[in-house]
Amino acid sequence: MSENRSAWAMGYATFAGVILVIGGIFQAIAGLVGIIEDEFFVVGQEWVFEFDATTWGWIHLLIGLLPVLAGIGIFSGTVLARTVGVVVAGLSAIANFMWLPYYPVWSIVIIALNIAVIWALTAHGRDLANDDQ
Repeated sequence: MSENRSAWAMGYATFAGVILVIGGIFQAIAGLVGIIEDEFFVVGQEWVFEFDATTWGWIHLLIGLLPVLAGIGIFSGTVLARTVGVVVAGLSAIANFMWLPYYPVWSIVIIALNIAVIWALTAHGRDLANDDQ
């Protein structure tokens, strides 16, 4: 049985996959910067989450690679890929909240994009699925 697919819904779900891939690459690059040159990031205020820049680099490298894989999986349209995408976007939002003292504007932008991804995948992700699934 075939449903009519909304072009808007397809666009939002595709947006989610693309943002996961691009955002993941950006986070991985920020992670590499923290690992290679830990003096690059400067803490403005003291927060509860006291990690050095190298530790944050490893966190962002890992949290950057996971969305890339999840974003690629989104285009398969499977429930598992969408679920992983939502979980990874949630983890990325949490990590970027903790990253606020280092790069506040960037962190807020990434948190907002992660929320948009979660909404797109939960509200419209099934529209990417094939008719035979």
